[in-house]
Order: sequence, then C-alpha cells, then structure tokens
Amino acid sequence: MWIFLAFLLVPIIEIGLFIQVGGLIGLWPTLAIVVLTAIVGTSLVRSQGAQAMAELRRSMAELNDPSRPLAHGALILLAGALLLTPGFFTDACGLLLLIPAVRDWVTGQLAKRVKMQSFQMGGGMGSQGFDDPRDFGSAQNRGAKQGPGVIDGEFEEIDSENPPRPGNSGWTRH
Repeated sequence: MWIFLAFLLVPIIEIGLFIQVGGLIGLWPTLAIVVLTAIVGTSLVRSQGAQAMAELRRSMAELNDPSRPLAHGALILLAGALLLTPGFFTDACGLLLLIPAVRDWVTGQLAKRVKMQSFQMGGGMGSQGFDDPRDFGSAQNRGAKQGPGVIDGEFEEIDSENPPRPGNSGWTRH
C-alpha cells in the first residue's frame, strides 16, 4: 500500500511544484534547473559512490561488519535514481540522501524495523582451535574447514628406493 501511495503522491507533488516554480521563474529556467540538478547530482553520486565502494572494500579487507557501507551504497544508488528523475521533490530527496548524516539517520530508522538473526564473517584457524599448524593438516584430512593461506591439493608419496623413471610426464609432447 505504501508503494501505491508513493506512485500516486509523488507525481502529484511534482506537477504542483512544476506549476508553482514555472509560474514564478518561467518555463526555460525551470527546465534548466531540472537538467542542472541531474548533471550535478550525477557527479555527486559518482564521487560518493566511489567513496562508499572504497569503504566497503576496506571493511571487507579488515573483516569488519560491511552493513554500513552496503547501506550507504544502496542509499547513494537510490539518490542517483531520484536525481535523474525529473522533478523538484525527487531532486530534494536525492540531494538529502547524499548527506552522510541523513543516510545514517535513514539506516538507523530502517534498522529499527529489521531484525538480524545471525551474522558471521571470516572463520580462520583460530576459530577451529588449532595451536600447531601441523595439527591443522591432520584435521583437514578428517574433513575440517580450511583456514587462510591453505592451498587444497593432492599428493603422492614417492618411494626413495624406487624413484619414478624419467620419461613423458604428460606435461610435454615428445
């Protein structure tokens, strides 16, 4: 029902604002303002989107909770869509979403309505209780999870008394 109301009310608000602003300053200045806000908004969305992406990469690299940069990125994307939509009301909403404090407030309001059941990141050797790296290999053979820096592979023990005969290894053509 909220989406229906938004699709109904937003165009009515935009039409009313176009009539009021157009009556005050004229048609061409009104259209120029709409085009100018789209251009300026696009450049602001690009720069803030790049900052949000850098913050997301940093939080992922440090194994921090990525929910804040993800939420900010989503709101910046919404701001870009609002700024590209012709109209004064949508432009004002889009510009407001480009302010980090406003985005924090919006995500705070959304967080009150969302219930998080579980969140887990990482899970390396420390979480599996291995003090000695040699213990990790034996646990890996029993089917335990792999830790960071572990490369999964196959091996074959070679008898030192009977080394394999030289010849075609399968990697070269003879």
